[in-house]
Amino acid sequence: MKLKFLSVTLVVIVIVIVVVLQAMKKNNVSAPKFEDFDLNNFDEHSININNEWSPLIPGTQWVYEGTTKEDGKEIAHRVVFTVTDLTKVINGVSNVVAWDTDLAADSLVETELAFYAQDKDGNVWHFGQYPEEYEEGKLVAAPAWIAGLEDAKAGISMMRNPQPGTKSYSQGWGPRVNWTDRAKVVEVGKKNCVPFGCYENTLTIEETAQKEPGAFQLKYYAQNIGNIAVGWKGKDATQETLKLVDFKKLSLEDMDKVRTEALELEKRAYEISKDVYGHTQPAKQTFNKP
Repeated sequence: MKLKFLSVTLVVIVIVIVVVLQAMKKNNVSAPKFEDFDLNNFDEHSININNEWSPLIPGTQWVYEGTTKEDGKEIAHRVVFTVTDLTKVINGVSNVVAWDTDLAADSLVETELAFYAQDKDGNVWHFGQYPEEYEEGKLVAAPAWIAGLEDAKAGISMMRNPQPGTKSYSQGWGPRVNWTDRAKVVEVGKKNCVPFGCYENTLTIEETAQKEPGAFQLKYYAQNIGNIAVGWKGKDATQETLKLVDFKKLSLEDMDKVRTEALELEKRAYEISKDVYGHTQPAKQTFNKP
């Protein structure tokens, strides 16, 4: 009787272990908390971001429109993302500087500088960001994180060859400001239509963060265009949806305006985020020089 009991117990233990391992695999618990950053895997071409799923070419601009939820009400949402002609060295790597603005019901709620570089293998990395968050026209927060400072680490923004079934990956690690975003490739090959156009063979990526368990943001990408739509699933409080309504190459005159705005934002960053942004090298115009 004792041997039979032990046998049953062992079987139960084995079953529990298998279930736990399967759950860990499904939820990517075994995936590293952050990516292994190797400075030697970046060179002078790090600012030439030509990844087919996320090309970040200076002078390119994406405009998105959609909605978010606030207190049960649907609010119009507009995001403009522009790749400037500025570069900035972060953690020893030259990054392209992107600038985006986020409007809710025609009021600015966030403006941000973000930094990206491509490694020798073709993966696009995210090296940090300086966001300013606004409420009723007043600055309420500026939770900057920069790789190499305050335990922050660069993460992957877009893999060179994203494929379903691969482990989730860190999109950057900024523990001081709760930046813990992770991404996982969900699907490749689906047709997707947005106001700007229809695209075959799109890529779907699912993003989540430690501070929002059970909430997922879905991002859809088209080859040689980049992000074309944003959706959600799970316990996402904002239920943000966005669709690409315009995608264009800016004129040199427009780029001058963008550069001026981005540098003004950086100037404020040095004043507001002295402990983080204050330790970085100034951005400089690298592309479209006169």
